[in-house]
Amino acid sequence: MTRILTFGVYDYFHLGHLRLFKQCKNFADYLIVAVQDGEYILKYKPDAKIMYSTEERVEMIEALRVVDEVVVYDSVCSETLEKIDFDILALGEDHRGGRFDEVEKWCSERGKRVIRLKRTPGICSSEIKKKLN
Repeated sequence: MTRILTFGVYDYFHLGHLRLFKQCKNFADYLIVAVQDGEYILKYKPDAKIMYSTEERVEMIEALRVVDEVVVYDSVCSETLEKIDFDILALGEDHRGGRFDEVEKWCSERGKRVIRLKRTPGICSSEIKKKLN
């Protein structure tokens, strides 16, 4: 069984997120979605407006048929990746540079595949937040 992992906050869950999960299932049998911990977000972005608690976001993602497992993470880094059993890491096409380069290198050194998936045009959490305000 091939296991794919993807990361996100998923606070303003939308069609783009669902399509991301469906794309992931085209590459693997088992989808693991990592949801970022709200307390960690607020530690580094104290002004962030988080609509749902970590537990609520996990509950929403767990309810989706396409998702096989949900885990909570602090940051996308090698320490986090070491704790999760996966074969493929799915990143967004815009996840480049800095920590994402380090994560890609970590995966490469351990024989894990990295794929880049396209965003759903016209849909993003930042725009949803703006419309709600």
